[in-house]
Amino acid sequence: MDNLKKFLSNRRPRINFEEVYTVSAVLLPIIEANGEPHVLFEVRASRLKRQPGEICFPGGRVEQNEIAWPQETAVREATEELGVARDQVELIGPLDYFVNPLGTLVYPFVGKIHGYSGIVPNPHEVEEIFLVPVGYFFEKHFSRSSYEVATRYAQDFPFDRIPPSYKRGWQTMGSFPVYFYEYGNRFIWGLTAGILHNFISLCRPEWLIKS
Repeated sequence: MDNLKKFLSNRRPRINFEEVYTVSAVLLPIIEANGEPHVLFEVRASRLKRQPGEICFPGGRVEQNEIAWPQETAVREATEELGVARDQVELIGPLDYFVNPLGTLVYPFVGKIHGYSGIVPNPHEVEEIFLVPVGYFFEKHFSRSSYEVATRYAQDFPFDRIPPSYKRGWQTMGSFPVYFYEYGNRFIWGLTAGILHNFISLCRPEWLIKS
């Protein structure tokens, strides 16, 4: 028991079944512009196969050698997509993890980018960038909906060994919130809006106290 206790007490927990998820990390970038903090957004290049033209934060898939340090992925992707140097990105801290029932695990981080004029977006990935004052989101400019997720067991599932209350076919598992933000003609939704909402919910009290 002593060996077991030593092993478990020194163990860093991981996400169970992490290997079946698409694991990504993103950076919510903060920029100082006109003496005021802004959130930087990207518009994905129209030539991309996945989610072309949608609004997002810098980020991408976590490489195997970064799995224990997903913040490194967030910073690396930000430098690659925004064309900035590593020392221009100041990592501030993590937001809450996003575990999507559709098989996506996302580690979001907040970071400050120094030298806005030095940003040169990678045209292969980024169509354009734009800024929104942080204070705008503090005024709760958002709406909310939801999406439902259903599951079903595989054909080889041993239904004869479990209680009959477990049924074949699709069963609704539950509903999950979807947030929407609008800024002028910009429509921010999906995972990006979820990360943004988490950031605002966590940081608004602290921000107001120190402002």
